Amino acid sequence: MEKRTIDLLVLSDLHLGTYGCHGKELLRYLDEVQPGTVVLNGDIVDIWQFKKRYWPASHMQVIRKLLKFAEQGIPVYYLTGNHDEMLRKFSDYRMGNLYLRDKLVLEIDGRKAWFFHGDVFDVSMQYSKWLARLGGHGYDLLIVLNRFVNLVLEKLGREKISLSKRIKDGVKTAVSFISDFEQIAADLAIERGYDYVVCGHIHQPVIKTMKSSKSPAPGEEAPTVTYLNSGDWIENLTALEYHWGQWTLHRYAAKLETVQPQHLPIQEEAPMTTVPNAVPHPLLEEIFSLATVSARSPLSTP
Repeated sequence: MEKRTIDLLVLSDLHLGTYGCHGKELLRYLDEVQPGTVVLNGDIVDIWQFKKRYWPASHMQVIRKLLKFAEQGIPVYYLTGNHDEMLRKFSDYRMGNLYLRDKLVLEIDGRKAWFFHGDVFDVSMQYSKWLARLGGHGYDLLIVLNRFVNLVLEKLGREKISLSKRIKDGVKTAVSFISDFEQIAADLAIERGYDYVVCGHIHQPVIKTMKSSKSPAPGEEAPTVTYLNSGDWIENLTALEYHWGQWTLHRYAAKLETVQPQHLPIQEEAPMTTVPNAVPHPLLEEIFSLATVSARSPLSTP
């Protein structure tokens, strides 16, 4: 099968190691693309909800596929999220073409793109982490129930539904949280002079132009930024792609949504320092042992 070449691939909220993750579908998607750069924007391995009795072969194959990219000389940036937050104490870890960071700035055709997961804006993460974890388990149960409901609906010839989306859309506080999250991210990016701000966390895939919430000076227009969210592989099965000067929001087995064109030579803003830490977590032992292949590869220098 001929692969689609893309300049930049952004994935987030895979939640590998949970029942809700669509590992097989994700693996099929990764087999279809050949990216020039990969950004994994948080909640890739779900350490919060990880259970040794549940780690499907497809989830490990996804990990191996991502590491294969690094082995081929493709920079792979793993940015930490809240479900894999324990990796933050190993920020700036590097092994070959695999980089571990909390946030990232890339230059795209003279424009700056700011990548981070976004849980820093989540009040429950800052003050009620136990409640957030409890909610995570509840969400996982809802997703499992949703899969069963959709299986029944499919056999009956009915359209599939998303229970969590219906709940989110029906609860005003959830709608308000999503709107506030996007506006805060946009305002910060505008203040810091970025052209693109790319997040995950809220499982709401989108590409849109956003204005600053601050009132502009008389006679001036409010500054804008392009806000992007890569969604997730629990419900939406989405990824952000950049190629031939165009951002696209790819939905698995669906059409592409596109926005205005830009050209892409990607350059890292600052060099990465190699930190010779031990393996960060037992769960990731195989991940980093496999990654040593890319460290020994002649293509491993970014």
